[in-house]
Amino acid sequence: MEDSVKWATEIIDQKLELEQENEIMKPRFRKIGVIDIDQSEFSEEKVKPPINKNLANLQGEERIRKTSVDLRKEIVDVGGIQNLIEIRKRRQERKKKKSQVVAPEPKPEIEEITEPLSPDRFLKAAVEGKMIIIEKFLEDGGSPDTCDELKRTALHRASLEGHIEIIKKLIDSGSSVNFRDRLDSTAVHWACRGGKLEVVKLLQENGAEINVKDKVFSTPLHVATRTGRADIVEHLIATGVDINSKDREGDTALHDAVRLNRYKIIKMLIIYGANMMTKNADGKTPTDLVQQWQSDTREALVKQTNIGSEKQL
Repeated sequence: MEDSVKWATEIIDQKLELEQENEIMKPRFRKIGVIDIDQSEFSEEKVKPPINKNLANLQGEERIRKTSVDLRKEIVDVGGIQNLIEIRKRRQERKKKKSQVVAPEPKPEIEEITEPLSPDRFLKAAVEGKMIIIEKFLEDGGSPDTCDELKRTALHRASLEGHIEIIKKLIDSGSSVNFRDRLDSTAVHWACRGGKLEVVKLLQENGAEINVKDKVFSTPLHVATRTGRADIVEHLIATGVDINSKDREGDTALHDAVRLNRYKIIKMLIIYGANMMTKNADGKTPTDLVQQWQSDTREALVKQTNIGSEKQL
C-alpha cells in the first residue's frame, strides 16, 4: 500500500514539474535587438584629421548615410518586418494623440430613482454591481435576504461576481452569510465558484462557515478544487477546513483534484495531510485514480501509435 502511495506521489510530482515547465516555456513577446557595430573605421578617421573643411563636411555626411544604412542592416528583427511596421504605426498614433486636444470626459450623472424597486431589479443589481439600486431597495424597507425562485439571494449573486462593496452593504444591512439556496449552497460556495478569494475572506470574517455542505455534500473546498482555484484551496486549508470531507459520491477534494488533473492542488492537499487511501463509493482511492489515469493514457498512446503505423502501410 505504501509503495502505491509513493508511486502515485512521484507521478503527481512529475506532472506538476511538467506543467510548471510548460508555463515557463510559453512564448513571450519578441524584442528587437541590435548587434554591436565595428567602430574601426571611426578610430581610423580620428588618426587622420581632415585638411579641407568643406571636404570634411561632405565626408561626414557620406559617413552618416553609410552608418545609417549599416545600422538598418545590423538590426536583428526577430519578429520580421511586420514588427517594424507595427512599431511605426504606434509611433504615428501617439504623435496624433499628442497633437489633439482631449476634452475632459463629463462626469457620469448620478441616476435618480424615485419609483419603488422590484425584487428582480434588486437581485439583478447585485450581479451588475449597481450600488445605488441596492441602497434604494434597502432604504425602502426591502429585505437583504430577498431571493429568487431558486432561493438565491443578492449576497449569493454578488459573491459569485466579486462585488465587495455590495457584499459589505448587504452584510451591514443584516443579510445572512450562511443563507442556503435551493441546493443548500451558501455564499461561500458561490464565492468559490467565482474564484473570489477576497470575498471568501470577507464572508469568513463575518461568520460564514467553511465546512458547510450543499445537497450533494460538497464543501467549499470541493468547489474550489473543481474550479482550479489553488489560492482559495490553500486559504481554506489554512483556516481549518476538513481536508478529507466526502461528498455524496464519497469523493474527497483529492479525488476531484486527481480526476481533473489539478496537479498543483493535488500536491498542496497531500502536503497538508489529505489521505491518499480514502475510498469513495466505488471503492476507489485517489491512488487508484492516478493508476487508472496512467493506464488510460498508456492505452490511448498505444492506440494512436497503431493508427499511425497502419497509415504508413
